Amino acid sequence: MDMKPYMDIPYTLEGNHELPDCRFRSIWKVQANDAYQVVKPDGFSFPGLFMTCGGKGLFTQSEKQAQLVSCTFLIAEETAPCSYGCHGGHWDFYFIEFSGLGMARQLNLPIGHAVTTAKMPEAVQLCERLIDGLILQPAGYGYAAHLILQELLLLFARDQAAIPSARFPELDEALYRMHKHIGVPFRVEDFIRGTGLSRTVFFERFRAMTGMPPSRYMLELKLASAKASLETTNVSVKEIAASLSFYDEFHFSKAFKQRYGVSPRAFRDKR
Repeated sequence: MDMKPYMDIPYTLEGNHELPDCRFRSIWKVQANDAYQVVKPDGFSFPGLFMTCGGKGLFTQSEKQAQLVSCTFLIAEETAPCSYGCHGGHWDFYFIEFSGLGMARQLNLPIGHAVTTAKMPEAVQLCERLIDGLILQPAGYGYAAHLILQELLLLFARDQAAIPSARFPELDEALYRMHKHIGVPFRVEDFIRGTGLSRTVFFERFRAMTGMPPSRYMLELKLASAKASLETTNVSVKEIAASLSFYDEFHFSKAFKQRYGVSPRAFRDKR
């Protein structure tokens, strides 16, 4: 099988992506009635995540009361005095204790407020997977526990549309096709047609999400692919230009130099 003469681009985290510590400690699965009432004068030793699956509970901390009804979650801070209990006959919930609120804050998840989520069924599945792992203890179950906790926080954050601020899911397919078909000639109309948006709205949303128009975004992908090919293969400049659907070698070389400051041949010679 012949290899394509261009390289798929590398994907890296750009900018400052230091991740705050967020580690699982324990999980409770609780089915309570009105006799279930807990008072913690000194608060929790660690932050906690309440996930209500059915019924109703009441949570009070720092003189603020929150109703924990079905399909809501609440992240409680540590050390602050609090109380919580069933209210109305039954309260079915999971409670996860974890260390570090940094991740929740970085994801813009509210602290101390009950939040409705459409993702409770998926969250319950994650909790059950977490419990199963703690019971059966397969290889790596400790790592898995931390990852499932982080997956839960990500699930809720994405549901709340907290990140990123300019996010347009209707463009996902267009972006995916661009990245997976770098070598194909680019016709923006083909991508617009699949979104159901007008040309004007497509361009506005695409620029808002990526910071550049579609043609420039695609050119950046092609040039990044060419750069990877020059760094890691001996494919000729002419072949790379053709495989990435540039008009000709001169057009490719000019665009590459404008982007990286040197010609493709000079870039390869510096390897």
